[in-house]
Amino acid sequence: MTSLKHIDLNLLKTFDTLMDERNVSRAADRLALTQPAVSGMLARLRISLGDPLFIRSQYGIVPTERALELSMPVKKILHDIEKLVAPIEFLPQESRMTLSIAATDYSLQAAVKPFVFALKQQAPKVRVAVRWIDDEKIFEQMERGQLDLALMTPDTAHDALQARSLFDETYVCVLREGHPLSTQKSLTLDQFCALEYVIVSYVGGAFLGATDTVLASLGRQRNVVLSVPSFLSAMDVVSNSDLCAVIPSRLVIGRSDIAVMGLPFDLTGFTKLLVWHKRTHDHAAYKWARQLMYDSCNNKVTG
Repeated sequence: MTSLKHIDLNLLKTFDTLMDERNVSRAADRLALTQPAVSGMLARLRISLGDPLFIRSQYGIVPTERALELSMPVKKILHDIEKLVAPIEFLPQESRMTLSIAATDYSLQAAVKPFVFALKQQAPKVRVAVRWIDDEKIFEQMERGQLDLALMTPDTAHDALQARSLFDETYVCVLREGHPLSTQKSLTLDQFCALEYVIVSYVGGAFLGATDTVLASLGRQRNVVLSVPSFLSAMDVVSNSDLCAVIPSRLVIGRSDIAVMGLPFDLTGFTKLLVWHKRTHDHAAYKWARQLMYDSCNNKVTG
């Protein structure tokens, strides 16, 4: 018969981490423990629960049926305990939390950058870990606690996640400052189609985008000569050549080396969402961080 006196919170945290990682070494790293220490705690759990819990495999460890039965109840217990011991009042100036945010290079510039500037003023001890976003893994990463926030669009956000609209973005045409056409406020359709372009393709290698779809509907086309996987790379190319680009308008804020031109046709923009998991929805610290993200993106930060 299992005795609760042999099972403490650290053993439950170890079990939960092993269930997430399915690897003793990775679990040890995440718990900031040695591998022998984690193995020793697993041995205690096996004795207390009367089950091997995990079986070694070629790629790590595989949970037994008993471990799978315990997984969600243990995760709920740990979550409830975390809520129980969490401070009632969140004090930004004293917080030492680490926020993990998934973003594209665009979102890093347009949303994370102003957020970090505001964060340093209001919560200087908080750390931010930014990772490149992988739409297909977002839900799993958030559910496992590996990710706190993600910057997405409505068409990529998972239905089971919480979301708030941060801002609506529009597109502009950009050339280097000093380009022969840079003194104009906008381009004619003939001028637009006569220029050479750099296009952004996150998957790599694409030479057609939303702009080209619109042009095709007008019976026109443009000359795309370079495809890069990053908006920031495209901006650097534009600022140092006669190539131009169609980019989100927030990327040109604060840049004196770039001339901004109006488009000679209508091009639909996009909405940027802040996305999070319901496990952090009611937590005071994360609620504060989400509000600061919204305020910093909309020039509402004070103090």
